[in-house]
Amino acid sequence: MERKNILITGSSRGIGRACALAFAKNGWYVFINCRSSLDQLKETESMILASGGACTMLPGDAGNPDDVRAMFDKISSLCGGLDVLVNNAGCAYFGLLSDMTDEDWRCVIDTDLSSAFYCCRAAIPYMVSRKAGKIINISSMWGTYGASCEVAYSAAKSGLHGLTKALAKELAPSNIQVNALACGVIDTEMNARLTPEERTALEDEIPAGRYGTPGEAAQAVLMLAEAPAYLTGQIIGLDGGI
Repeated sequence: MERKNILITGSSRGIGRACALAFAKNGWYVFINCRSSLDQLKETESMILASGGACTMLPGDAGNPDDVRAMFDKISSLCGGLDVLVNNAGCAYFGLLSDMTDEDWRCVIDTDLSSAFYCCRAAIPYMVSRKAGKIINISSMWGTYGASCEVAYSAAKSGLHGLTKALAKELAPSNIQVNALACGVIDTEMNARLTPEERTALEDEIPAGRYGTPGEAAQAVLMLAEAPAYLTGQIIGLDGGI
């Protein structure tokens, strides 16, 4: 059986690393990416290779169109294109909107939303030529509900939901599925800023009574990658029932 190819942006840690390890374990060839955490990306590479998997590092800023073009030039030279694209690159800003600088806003929007546009644009032609492919956007429940003091992040994820639904309709005739995984509170470095008291209070609001794990998110992404073709345009919650 021909090995399938996947790119996971932001795969140096957290959900992205868990996805990279899960797909490699299941026989996929994994392209891993990050903007600046190169030592951690090398750790992801080492973990994949140690488990018998195969991968290629593609350092670069997914929120920069020139970097994305370079990444996809490399992918094209190695395998032609992708079977699955996972748009996972993300960052957050915690604080009042009135305190945000122009650069703070641009950084969040570019990393959390524009990166998905650039990567989708680069991945789609190959998928269309083969009449097959899946795009999975890693989003957040805040894209639906909004979060105080996380306005830019909420706006970016809401935009990602709109991109998912609209692009799914655009690509359905080409047998390409686009879905988003709207994560709740996942136990990653992004939430490490919380104090023990804040963490306990937040856990009390989650019906499941705990944070989700990166491994659970990776399992859900793997399921979406292998889901029936009739599943498209969906925002799927992974939030412990919150």
